[in-house]
Amino acid sequence: MSAPAVSRFPVPDIATLPEDIRSRIAAVQEKSGFVPNVFLTLAHRPDEFRAFFAYHDALMDKPGLITKAEREMIVVATSSANQCQYCVVAHGAILRVRAKNPLIADQVAVNYRKADITARQRAMLDFAMKVSAQAYEVDDSDVQDLKEHGFTEEDVWDIAAIAAFFGMSNRLANVTSMRPNDEFYAMGR
Repeated sequence: MSAPAVSRFPVPDIATLPEDIRSRIAAVQEKSGFVPNVFLTLAHRPDEFRAFFAYHDALMDKPGLITKAEREMIVVATSSANQCQYCVVAHGAILRVRAKNPLIADQVAVNYRKADITARQRAMLDFAMKVSAQAYEVDDSDVQDLKEHGFTEEDVWDIAAIAAFFGMSNRLANVTSMRPNDEFYAMGR
């Protein structure tokens, strides 16, 4: 039996890709030991690959009061609500590694309201979920609630931007039928 396809769309041969994309993929492969399927799937459209990862990096790799683990927590919770298997599995693995907690990703993915997280993190995820599903209802009281938990206006923007960006990512992953790499399932366990 052959391995399932990475995507329902064509996946280019890495050797045929522009140098900057080949270099990015090689760096990720060197660091993680494998090529995450999101890189292969999005390489189908090089200009969009570049734009996607530029925005991803701007949101997910920046310093600030929201830790890298908490950023992944936002991705896992909202991706679960959007039923994105790829993002829940892949970012769940990253969350486990960054939080140094083998249970947290499963807890957040299934029901973040019952996860072993702080009140501050719960407020963050409540807001992210509202942005993900009902952004039209966000009002000043939502921002005030986050400020009462120690978040700044810039943090509020970051939480909203991560939820919104991954809403788009979740939809692309679902439409392309992107499969999580097997390696993600065991990471951080």
